[in-house]
Amino acid sequence: MSQQWYGNPICSPYQAVLAAARERQAQLTKPPGSLGRLEEIGIALAAMQGSQQPRVDHIWISVFAGDHGVTAEGISAFPQVVTAEMVRNFARGGAAISVLAEEWKARLEVVNVGTVQALEDLPGVVEARVGPGTVNFVNGPAMTIEQLEEALMAGHDAAGRAAINGAHLFIGGEMGIGNTTSASAVACSLLAWPASQLAGPGTGLDAAGITRKAHVIERGLTLHRSDQPLVALQRLGGFEIAALAGAYLRCGQLGIPALVDGFIATTAALVAVRLRPELAAWLFYGHCSAEPGHRHLLKTLDVKPLLELGMRLGEGSGAAAAMPLLRAAAVLHARMATFAEAGVSQA
Repeated sequence: MSQQWYGNPICSPYQAVLAAARERQAQLTKPPGSLGRLEEIGIALAAMQGSQQPRVDHIWISVFAGDHGVTAEGISAFPQVVTAEMVRNFARGGAAISVLAEEWKARLEVVNVGTVQALEDLPGVVEARVGPGTVNFVNGPAMTIEQLEEALMAGHDAAGRAAINGAHLFIGGEMGIGNTTSASAVACSLLAWPASQLAGPGTGLDAAGITRKAHVIERGLTLHRSDQPLVALQRLGGFEIAALAGAYLRCGQLGIPALVDGFIATTAALVAVRLRPELAAWLFYGHCSAEPGHRHLLKTLDVKPLLELGMRLGEGSGAAAAMPLLRAAAVLHARMATFAEAGVSQA
């Protein structure tokens, strides 16, 4: 697949600021390391923003919605119509991510990249519909190459809107019945893992349902397995997973830190980082999902999530719940006094 916009350079954090941020942390009025990971995050944010006064005031949340043809295989506890119904719920402010966005004063948009049901005009919903859901991947590739490019571009454009609106942090969410199956298939393809390693309950499958889901994923892998990130995404993925990957890539190009949500979002991050390894410097991980496969992906990416609360909702909700920790890290780095400023004796 030809390299297009996603072949453009990823920004590099400011190395001089990184060194100065480490020095500043050593001078703040506390025992070294006593703020734990908040110190690491503050240093990282300073380097990303090129400032010893990092800010996480303006938050942009894009939730990408799309349907999956593989739901025809009975791999979800919920019917496919729920995807479009939840988009309406987002627009009305009734979803978890809607409530958290309002509470944190974050800007929330929903991007329809591919619901089966065409939607009416809804407040806060951007229409970027690539098609009426993906193809059932046990019958053929989930999407065409052209559709993949369009879905990636939907994420590119969302990150661009975040940048134009002065976002200090991007959070990507997803909504799509069947997308844990699609995400598991993509990740298993890239990592050469069996479906049983990542197949989980998703929206609430019982043990028999999980077994059936793993079998469906294996059928897809038999047809489509590839270790090439965009090929695996095109053959086994979903429009919303592709949009998330595109958003993360564009955030890296624009120099916007991104806070990754749960299993689906981490699969999108895996695709993006496999495509552009230097992107890893721009990604934080909000939480470890209760979806069993998420822990495996986090370990593979060698990243530490900020929270572990047993969440498995998606929508960007776990990342939104973790966001105040990044805000705390930024203000502590920016506003705490040094020993010299406070007139406090050092050890």
